[in-house]
Amino acid sequence: MAEYLLYCRAGFESECAGEIQARAAEHQLFGYCKAEKNSGLVEFICDADSSAAVFNHISLDSLIFTRQWFSITARLFDLDEGDRINPILVALQGNQYAQLSLDYADTNEGKHVSGFLKKFSRPLNQTLKSKAVLTQNAKQSLHLFFLNSNNLLLGWNPNQNRSEWHLGIKRLRFPSSAPSRSTLKLEEAFHYFIPKDEWAERLTSGLNAVDLGAAPGGWTWQLVQRGMMVTAIDNGPMNQALMDSGQVKHFREDGFKYRPFKKNVYWLVCDMVEKPFKVANLMADWAIDGYCREAIFNLKLPMKQRYTHLNEVLEAIEVRLYESGLRYELKAKHLYHDREEVTCHLRVF
Repeated sequence: MAEYLLYCRAGFESECAGEIQARAAEHQLFGYCKAEKNSGLVEFICDADSSAAVFNHISLDSLIFTRQWFSITARLFDLDEGDRINPILVALQGNQYAQLSLDYADTNEGKHVSGFLKKFSRPLNQTLKSKAVLTQNAKQSLHLFFLNSNNLLLGWNPNQNRSEWHLGIKRLRFPSSAPSRSTLKLEEAFHYFIPKDEWAERLTSGLNAVDLGAAPGGWTWQLVQRGMMVTAIDNGPMNQALMDSGQVKHFREDGFKYRPFKKNVYWLVCDMVEKPFKVANLMADWAIDGYCREAIFNLKLPMKQRYTHLNEVLEAIEVRLYESGLRYELKAKHLYHDREEVTCHLRVF
């Protein structure tokens, strides 16, 4: 049996568990999950002859609700406060890793552990380097997940199939000039979906963008900061500073009915509070009719059967896009700044 620990948003353990079980079963890796509600953690135990089995078949980027994951190789409990490092060294004997991540649950209880880890990190890192446990040439990374200061799970993940962000979370600072905190959702989406070395081409100044459901302008603000010309569609008022920028045109129209006069829009963004099927079909309409090249949009999740419902929505939009003959890429992720929603990215080639 192989055991994995998956991190997710607290309250979404059921969705995380359902998704990993379904995805693993597609590759004949059958298993079950253990999860405590609101823990932000899921343990997946599957019938596999290798601890790398899931990593070999499933990409972390393809999982919607999992932020980070690793294969559990040891459980160290009731460590002596005077000597935590030696038991860790024994558990790591014979293995090498490219980097170390000291982890904890993204909950109020888990964050209490972070203070201890700040002090523990330096001596542990120094010891692991001196013992050649940490080396730049290794192809795997080491994770120590602390349940508290004396109990931890130890494991690894491949360097090419893991999140580069600690706990799988992109930490962002709210810009004081932005009209609303929703701006962080679009900023995180750019970091997650668009490779940094492609920002100069795909997030550059001079591009035309449309923001559906824009008011008061949290998402428009992100586009303006990157030098884009933005058409903001919303019956509500827009932030005056954005309007004074000279980069925004505001039309008080229904976001579901609006279409641009010219098909010269590169970015379409949408954070409207509406049923996910309705929003998904709107995004498909824009892509199929050639009105945009890329779109980032949020799908608001129902209170129950969130994973099942989301799957149905994504499958429906995929069918429409495929049948239209478009070459496209569609990805979805439950980002850190999302709440009861999932962010999607659609790119037409």
